[in-house]
Amino acid sequence: MAHDLVIRGGLVVDGLGGEPRRGDVAVDGGTITAVGSVSGRGADEIDAAELLVTPGFVDIHTHYDGQATWDSSVAPSSWHGVTTAVMGNCGVGFAPVRPDAHAQLISLMEGVEDIPGAVLDEGIDWTWESFGEYLSAVERRPHEIDLCAQLPHGALRLYVMGERAARLEEATEEDAVAMRQLAQEAMEAGAIGFSTSRTLNHRTATGGHTPSLRATAHELEMIVGGVADAGHGVVELISDFWPDPEGEFAMIRNLVALTGRPLSVSLAQSHQRPESWRELLGQIEAAAAEGLPIRAQVAPRPIGLLLGLQSSFHPFSGHPSYVTIAHLPLDEQVRTMRDPSFRIRLLEESPPRSRSIIDYKRMFPLGDVPDYEPPPDRSVQSVAAALGMEPEEVALDLMLEDDGRSFLFAPFSNYADCSLDACGEMMAHPDTVFGLGDGGAHVGIIADASYPTYALAHWTRDRDHGRMGVGWMVEQLTSRTARTVGLHDRGVVAPGLRADLNVIDFDQLRCERPTMAYDLPAGGKRLVQRARGYAATIVNGSVIARDGEPTGALPGRLVRGPQGDSRGSR
Repeated sequence: MAHDLVIRGGLVVDGLGGEPRRGDVAVDGGTITAVGSVSGRGADEIDAAELLVTPGFVDIHTHYDGQATWDSSVAPSSWHGVTTAVMGNCGVGFAPVRPDAHAQLISLMEGVEDIPGAVLDEGIDWTWESFGEYLSAVERRPHEIDLCAQLPHGALRLYVMGERAARLEEATEEDAVAMRQLAQEAMEAGAIGFSTSRTLNHRTATGGHTPSLRATAHELEMIVGGVADAGHGVVELISDFWPDPEGEFAMIRNLVALTGRPLSVSLAQSHQRPESWRELLGQIEAAAAEGLPIRAQVAPRPIGLLLGLQSSFHPFSGHPSYVTIAHLPLDEQVRTMRDPSFRIRLLEESPPRSRSIIDYKRMFPLGDVPDYEPPPDRSVQSVAAALGMEPEEVALDLMLEDDGRSFLFAPFSNYADCSLDACGEMMAHPDTVFGLGDGGAHVGIIADASYPTYALAHWTRDRDHGRMGVGWMVEQLTSRTARTVGLHDRGVVAPGLRADLNVIDFDQLRCERPTMAYDLPAGGKRLVQRARGYAATIVNGSVIARDGEPTGALPGRLVRGPQGDSRGSR
């Protein structure tokens, strides 16, 4: 046999923006060795006639920090064509950590990323203290796909400052020097970057603020200075940019100017201030025009909650009558909620004040074929008005469909006008990059790790207006995200580069309906979402899935630091 693997006769989308071109792809020893016409046979061959052949997708915003230590499967991301995932975002993670601080980091991750404490407590074995030791623990377990890790500010601050960090005290100069040294050591051990959070929305399981919330500009300059001392590393940041958006961005701009390290910041459309994203993106555009490597991370669909009887929260979670049955198995809950007398009592009750944030104008049935751009007339409020019912009645009826396994979709970002037009503008901007999928996190209420499948199917094939080219979209999911975090050895279908690839039946490509699985440690639950249309996913030359089913191959590895282009160019 001339080659380990040949993908025969596919429509190759190179990952650099080019449109599909028919050809073969040969793979040997985990590397792409030929693209075009391949005469030699492969020990394994994939017939890709009429199928797309793309680079593997690179997701730069995930939270598999705990799962990666106990599970070789990096699902659900690996089900959606992702072959490299970057974890450690938003300033949360599990290293460095002192032996007496395990519970603090679990509480922080539970609160910020909605991963149950019991799951983390049982799943994590804490065989590390330093960040380098954590990387080695991840590396010891084989995985389906490649993983990169960032140094999280929350863990770093708690490690150096202890309870003073939890109380949001200002770092002393001694603290800042220690954090700088640890940041340098983490990069030298193989971290791909550093992440921090400056948002009030991120809290511990007990309601405390994330330790990095009030970190001073000097503290950040010292830490990112440590990243720069190592000679590599990116920065990921999330901020409220409120109440002083100009001052906050000036701090970020100065941080990048002083250290030279590339930085990405989360950007989404607020429903309260629907045009504010333009202001921030304009500032990023001005900074980038002056040569500062700042980009906005954006999502290709609404960011929203999945509300249902299996979820962590739904419109009736706090109603006194529901509280009395919340502990029951799902089938018993459904039977009780269908009882006319219980239904009347439930609907007459007023929800607690904290539940008043529910917005029925932007709450929709997700459906068997998930619709992430539903029209306004499909909202719970609109349907209720058309039927002469109250929105709560319609929401209850929809939740009880499919024996209580259906979900309502409640966008809280990127859907102010019940349209993705603003989202499309963000995506198309030259200073943005795809992210914010949060794979591995928000396991009871959000399932956005499927966004690569959605982006490719919806924006290039299904949307009735504003569609984008397949070549452009594949570039955003592959080489653009890869290069954003310093990975130059993947993301393009070209000889000499890493053989991470997807073979896709484009006509069949779509996200499946989310379901709730109970497969986490301690019997914990998580929302999962499969995909249709992936004929094969290949990592390091090995086929990890065929027709959406895992093969059992575990060729993924921990990626330590940035990776150069073996062909000699960057």
